[in-house]
Amino acid sequence: MSIMLLILLHSLVLVSAAPQRCDPRVRGLCKPTVEEKPKCTDVLLSYCHDMPYTQTMFPNTLGHKTLQDAEAGAEYLLMSVVESLLGGECNPEIRMLGCSVLTPRCEKAKVMKPCRASCEMVRKKCSHAFEAIEMAWPYFLDCDRFFVSEEEGCYDPLEDLAAQQDEEDYYSMDMLPPEDPATTIKFTYHSNAQMNDILKKVEERCPNISKTYSIGRSMEGRELLVIEFSNNPGEHELLEPEMKYIGNMHGNEVMGRQLLIYLAQYLCSEYLLGSERIQTLINTTRIHILPSMNPDGYELAVSGVQGANEDDEDGSHTYDMWNIGRNNAQNIDLNRNFPDLTSIVYSRRRQKGYRTDHIPIPDFYWFGKVAPETYAVMKWIRSIPFVLSANFHGGDLVVSYPYDLSKHPFERNMFSPTPDEQVFKLLSKTYSLTHERMSNENARCGSSSSISQRGTVNGAQWSSFAGGMQDFNYLHTNCFEVTVELGCDKFPPEEDLFIGWHENLEALLSFIEAAHRGIKGIVKDEEGNPIKSARISVRGIQHDVTTAENGEYWRLLIPGIHIVSATAPGYARYSKRIHLPSRMTTAGRVDFVLQKAPEESEILEEDNTIPSMGSYDRFDPFNQYERYTLMADMSVTQEERLEKPWWWSYFVLPGEPSPTWLLRRI
Repeated sequence: MSIMLLILLHSLVLVSAAPQRCDPRVRGLCKPTVEEKPKCTDVLLSYCHDMPYTQTMFPNTLGHKTLQDAEAGAEYLLMSVVESLLGGECNPEIRMLGCSVLTPRCEKAKVMKPCRASCEMVRKKCSHAFEAIEMAWPYFLDCDRFFVSEEEGCYDPLEDLAAQQDEEDYYSMDMLPPEDPATTIKFTYHSNAQMNDILKKVEERCPNISKTYSIGRSMEGRELLVIEFSNNPGEHELLEPEMKYIGNMHGNEVMGRQLLIYLAQYLCSEYLLGSERIQTLINTTRIHILPSMNPDGYELAVSGVQGANEDDEDGSHTYDMWNIGRNNAQNIDLNRNFPDLTSIVYSRRRQKGYRTDHIPIPDFYWFGKVAPETYAVMKWIRSIPFVLSANFHGGDLVVSYPYDLSKHPFERNMFSPTPDEQVFKLLSKTYSLTHERMSNENARCGSSSSISQRGTVNGAQWSSFAGGMQDFNYLHTNCFEVTVELGCDKFPPEEDLFIGWHENLEALLSFIEAAHRGIKGIVKDEEGNPIKSARISVRGIQHDVTTAENGEYWRLLIPGIHIVSATAPGYARYSKRIHLPSRMTTAGRVDFVLQKAPEESEILEEDNTIPSMGSYDRFDPFNQYERYTLMADMSVTQEERLEKPWWWSYFVLPGEPSPTWLLRRI
């Protein structure tokens, strides 16, 4: 009992010796905690050193409790790189505006807010710079949220900057409007989403002269988007030639893709600025631009380049980048996937009525593996009366022209000209001689260097292969196409894009102007009705062109004297002798009026026709289009898949929430 009592007393002593707990219900028992009031402190953020004040306060306007919190945030990171990110535009205005929120002005232990008028002025001046890089206007530069009016006692965070300039000019709202981001060329690589967005913005910027349209989808469901330029976009105009540029047929050959994006921006911008040359070009030509024929391959090529860049810094990495992304998602080389019509031409060379134009696609072709990209381009080529075309590759520095397949019995490399050898040489030189380096012997590179002449080469003499796109254009349609190899580095570093653009700009424009070489005209009957599918023949050139829906035609020719004939079933042949001066800049107008032929002549004309090769109109007899559409639809991974912009990885910090407020679309 005594032991228990001692234990109890001991416990009471311990309890009484312990400090009394704070009980808010007992008056006087608790002392209020005194929190230290925030004080003004020096501005220590290095990128905010030139603000028109020296004191700030934490927590700041964004809730950063300490200087370290502010330095670790994506907001401050953005301010630190904004100059390089925007290419020098709007600096230091954006940085100083951001600093006024990150390090707010503090006077007499009180935070002052920046003026809304300053924010609105900067946003009006600089929002296009963020749009150009696909970045949202930063949330912490929300003029209504973090800035106040003069009536509320604001200050101008740009007052020192304004003092250095003429105040009237600086604050004037009557300044020239900034160039739209759609026409601002940024010499960086663009993702597929960025590329399509730029093309659509160009259309918005220049709706009177441009229009985007899709010719189909890739194997993985990416859109094959074309932009056209014309003074009447979306419509074919009588006797206005149509030409096309195609890039990125091989996904890892990327310079052409970028050049065509830049060309679209340039044409829009220069037209609006009143360039006489560009306005004439667009007003007299319908120009179609497909920057990427193989967007799936491009995605793979980009990932390969990124993987190579992450390898050994000592340069010991031997990863072969040469073919990564070359083919489409089915591993098909698109420039070997077109119908081989060249072999058909060679097999019929000795037959009566031998021709090299409008050769039908043989039915057996459709039993092979036809890529959806190839299919889409063939449909496109057949649907528009193209006159001229170039497709852009990489791996050499030369312009290659048909034939691509050698006439050698074993298909070994061998000079294999088309009937239009002289025309193709002229077209090829139009590009190579106006390119800054291509025709220079000292600039040659790649396997063509030993046989090319002034930057041009016959494709079959250089590297023979079947199923090429330029042979298909020439043998199946009226279109003359060449292949432009833009350099030996297939995926050059970004710093080479600026050089590549300036080396190729004049050549790109001159080649478009070449669509106006030769002659053009309309073929009608005696009653004035246009004759569709009439043949235009040139003596000495065993390759005809045919008239389009309205009886119109275009025939590319070299300067000189030519005998040109027009004929159609049921009509008598009519010939004209023409002279094309060497300095002609527009196509000569040569019209034909055909008279009905006697029955005997009709029979004679039929006897001279080409032996039956099937119908030219027999395209896709097994309805492959529906099959390819289903394949592409099944492969779409909600593209409209969210591709992050090129700068995204810079702002994703380990262990921190992703700054999705930087994205324009989430």
